Amino acid sequence: MTEVLFFFEVVLSGMMAGTMYSLVALGFVLIYKASSTFNFAQGAMVFFAVLSFVGFMELGLPFVVAFFVTVLLMVAVGYATERLVLEPLVGQSEDTMLMATIGLAFVLQGLAQAIWGVEVRRLDLGIPDFPIPWVADNLGLFVSALDVVAGTVAGVLIISLALLFRYTKMGLGLRAVADDAGAAASIGIPLNNIMLLVWSAAGVVALVAGMMWGARAGVQFALVDLALKALPVLIIGGFSSIPGAIIGGLIIGVVEKTLEVYIGPSVGGGIEGWAPYVLAILFLLWRPEGLFGEKIIRRV
Repeated sequence: MTEVLFFFEVVLSGMMAGTMYSLVALGFVLIYKASSTFNFAQGAMVFFAVLSFVGFMELGLPFVVAFFVTVLLMVAVGYATERLVLEPLVGQSEDTMLMATIGLAFVLQGLAQAIWGVEVRRLDLGIPDFPIPWVADNLGLFVSALDVVAGTVAGVLIISLALLFRYTKMGLGLRAVADDAGAAASIGIPLNNIMLLVWSAAGVVALVAGMMWGARAGVQFALVDLALKALPVLIIGGFSSIPGAIIGGLIIGVVEKTLEVYIGPSVGGGIEGWAPYVLAILFLLWRPEGLFGEKIIRRV
C-alpha cells in the first residue's frame, strides 16, 4: 500500500510540474497560432516580467498593485513588439521572423538586468513549499502546497485562455488568422488587433509562469532557460494546439518524475534533465506534427 501511495505521489508531483511546463509552452502556442512564428523571446519575457514584478515590490508597491502594474507593462511590451518589430516584417520569411524574436530575447534580457540589476531575488508568495498537513495525515501523500497552488493557477489560466480563444469574437478571429491570414484580412478581421491581443496574452502568461517558477527557484537569469524546457512539450502536443500544450506538459512532467525516481538512482540520477528531449526525438520520428498538431503537406 505504501508503494502505491508513493507512486501516486510521484505521478501527482509530475502532473503539477507538467502543468507549469504547459503554462510556459502556452506562450509559444499563442504566438505560433497567430503568426506561424516560433517566439524565441518567450523565456526572456518570463524573466523580464517576474524581475519587473519583484522590482516594483522592492520600490514599495503592494503585491496586488505591483502585479497589475507589471501586467500593464507586459501589455506595453506586447504592443511595442507588434508595432516596432513584427509589423514592419509582415510578408517576410519565417526565418526572418525567428531571427527578430532572437534579437528581441537579448534586448529584453539586457533591459531587465540594466533596470533591475543582476542579483538573484527571492520571491515569497506566502505559500509554504512543504507538504500539506491534511493531505499527508489523511491520504498519506506528501504533496507541496506550492506545487498544488502553482498547478491550480496554471490550469485555471490555461483553461480560461482556451475558452477565451474558442468562444469569443477575438478568439474566432485568431482562429481565422491562424487558418489563413490573407483571407481573414479580406473579410475585415483586424490583424493588428489580433496580434496585439496575442502578444499581450503571451506577456501575461509569461508573468504568471515567472511568478510560479520564481517562487521556488528564485528570480534569476536561469528562468530564460524555461524556453528550452517547453520545447519537448510543444513537440509532443503540437505547436499550434492549446490542448496539446496541456497534454504535452502533463506527459513530460509525469515521465520525467517517474523515470527520475524509479530509474535515476540506478544510472546516477539526472534523468529528468534529458529524458523529455529523448521523448521529443521519438515523437519527431513517429509523429513530427505532435499529438494535436496539423499535418503539414508541402508540394514539391
